[in-house]
Order: sequence, then structure tokens, then C-alpha cells
Amino acid sequence: MRYSPEALLAFVETVSAGSFSAAARRLRKSQSTVSTAVANLETDLGITLFDRSARQPVLTQQGEQVLSYVQAILAASNRLDDLAVSLVAETEAKLSFVLSDTLDADVLENLLSGFAEHFPHTEFECLIGENEDVIDLLQTERAHIGLMEARDHYPHVIGASRMPLLSYMGIYAAPGHPLAMRESLVFDELPAWRELRLTTYIDRGGNAGRGPVWSAPNYLLLLSMAVQGFGWCMLPCALVDEFAGDGKLVALPVTGWPRALSVDVVWNKNAPPGVAGRWLREYLLNRND
Repeated sequence: MRYSPEALLAFVETVSAGSFSAAARRLRKSQSTVSTAVANLETDLGITLFDRSARQPVLTQQGEQVLSYVQAILAASNRLDDLAVSLVAETEAKLSFVLSDTLDADVLENLLSGFAEHFPHTEFECLIGENEDVIDLLQTERAHIGLMEARDHYPHVIGASRMPLLSYMGIYAAPGHPLAMRESLVFDELPAWRELRLTTYIDRGGNAGRGPVWSAPNYLLLLSMAVQGFGWCMLPCALVDEFAGDGKLVALPVTGWPRALSVDVVWNKNAPPGVAGRWLREYLLNRND
């Protein structure tokens, strides 16, 4: 018996997202399309995958057994796509890369030099994005590969591998800011002052500040606001060293900061990178210095 790939994907995403509506948002489809696809899969299998009596769908015992098989089918399909791209061995005419401000400038400089040497005829487009914006650019196939702050779960269509290098985040303010005069701070004291917070264009909510907030979609804009004294901000330490290393910002003495940050290389599994994209991905994943 053949099962629709769309139905298998709808099932896995519903489990991962926790609801038909959340899965629909991830898949960029209507809720009715996702719920119908899952219902059709249940009909094809002759079993009930979800208990729908609660507010959110809950996997049945049969659904739990089916899940691992469906995940294996989709994983095999993704590996086949990767193999097909590898066998065709086509080099992209253009590669779009979503860069996170958390990447150290030295790594980027070396990456660009290596890319220019290996792919002199490939157009290279560098976009700036963080978090949900990176995922959106990949899902819409506006970009081929990206970097973002690591997370435990991604939409099923997004492939991810952890970079071996760590980035570091600190909390900063301008030298004249009242917080910069303190000898020690705890994080719970900060909301009394304006925070400069990262807010992406594609914001899923749940990221509200506890105090007054100004926001921007990338860290470089936030750094500029912080330098002008508009508030405190969590920023990549490497970015501050590069653009405000002459004393324009002060690292606040907050207990537990700076903090190490893991970064993932991400791509769209339904449109896997070609030769140039795979080179870029492997370059980033093999950086150990």
C-alpha cells in the first residue's frame, strides 16, 4: 500500500508541533488540509492515530507505534534527496546564505575567501537573519543554507547540524548608562531598565520582555542602539569586539554572564544544498579553531 508523503509529513509535524493548527503553520498549509491529510492516513492504515477528545490531539498507542516507522520513511526520503543532488553534482549558479551575527568575523572572512577560491563563478548572496527569520527564509526557499542559535527542535523540513565552535553572549550597556556604574548585578534587576531585545520579523510570540523594551530584527541594530545609550542588551561578544571594542560598550557584571551559545547550520531538506552549499556546510561543521 502506498501512503501520501504529504500525509506522512502532516502526521509527524502534528506530533512535533502538538496541534493541527501549529503543524499547519509550520507546513504553510491550512489547518483543514493538515487534519484531512492525517484523517486520510488513518483511513489508509485502518487505525486511529490521534485521540481527538481532548483540546489538543494526543497520540494513541497505535499512533505511537506508527510514528517511528513514519519518521524512518521520511528520513530515508531525505537521504535519497541528498544522494540525488550529490550524484547530479550540479554547482549552483547562485547560493544564498543566511548569516547570524553570532558568527565570529574571522570565521566569516576565512569562509568567504575559501568560497571565492573554490567557486569563482557562483554568485554569493549573504542575508542577515536570526531565529524564526532563518527558518522562514529556508522554508520558502529564499535561502539555501543558514546559521542560527541552536535549538532542540526544528520543523521536519529543516535539517540541522551543530557547529563545533561556541559563540559567547554578553550583556552590555553604554559607559554612561546607570547599570554600567554597578560593580555587580543579578539578571532579575535588569527589567527595571529598558531592554534592547531581538525580535524577528517572523515572531512566534512568547518572547515578551519583563520591563520596557525596544526591539530590532538583528544584533547589529541593537548594538547601535546600545552604543547610543538607549538601554541594556544581550549581544554576541564577537560582534561587540568588532564594532564597539573601543570602549563604546561596557560588559555588565551580571552573575552567570557571558554565556556560551551553540550555533546550528540549517538547510531545507526538501531542497538540499548543491555542490557549493554542501562545501559551505562542511566547512562550517569542520571548524575546530
